[in-house]
Amino acid sequence: MSNETPAQPKLGDLLGRLLQNQASAHREGLAVSDLDALVQPFEAGPVQPVDATLAWEEAQAALRYFVTPQPLSLYGRGETGPQAPPNWPTLVASQEPALALAFCVGNFPQLVRNFHMILQSANLAQWIPTAARPISAPAYEEWARGIVAQRRFPDALLALGALRLANQVNSASGLVTVLEPHVPQEWTAAWENEKAALLWHRGQTQQARNAWRRQTPSVPVLFNRGMSDLFLGEAAAARKSLEQAVKQLPETSAWHHLARLYLVLASGSQSLAAD
Repeated sequence: MSNETPAQPKLGDLLGRLLQNQASAHREGLAVSDLDALVQPFEAGPVQPVDATLAWEEAQAALRYFVTPQPLSLYGRGETGPQAPPNWPTLVASQEPALALAFCVGNFPQLVRNFHMILQSANLAQWIPTAARPISAPAYEEWARGIVAQRRFPDALLALGALRLANQVNSASGLVTVLEPHVPQEWTAAWENEKAALLWHRGQTQQARNAWRRQTPSVPVLFNRGMSDLFLGEAAAARKSLEQAVKQLPETSAWHHLARLYLVLASGSQSLAAD
């Protein structure tokens, strides 16, 4: 068996494939009504707005890797899938670009948009998350409280992810405290991944990485181990985990392309360290 690493694609092709996942058509109930929300003042050039429907699909992707066997639906026969949180398109449009993104509920790969910043950076550690200003989202907190009262899974995981995405970390932490004793066994692994992601995106990156290292390997956990190792300066370990994640993620998923982008960065960082 060859130990040679498959040649990575050209970075331009890789980024192009990632951007192809941004769809233009919005489904009913997910269209952005506030056109001003599509203008991103922090971007130096024109940026393709993120499609809210696609973002919602990718925001649920992590859940499917914690169900064995993987069903076509996360719900039982005859049940409809989870509905997007209130004002989801507005929340999507209000997101600042991310670089060190965890594979978890609520996150979507299209958040990684400042490619020139990450490619030109000599120190990836400067892009690890820090505590961000909360987005005013009273509707999310009310929606999350309703889900907590029902204690229904995986809806509770979606509520946790939405609150974290809105930087409502105190409310998200409160949700964790309330629901911790009520997590069904089949959702325990997903729950642990979400708790680690909450730590990561609130700036407790070392604790998050340690948590992912303790967890049973799954596609999201492997992705997150590699991502956290990459941005915390351990390129060799990052490459090992990301290679495993890439092999198991379908090429139709934007998470696959983001994992390959991180793998390219890990390979480049490892080469520089060897020199």
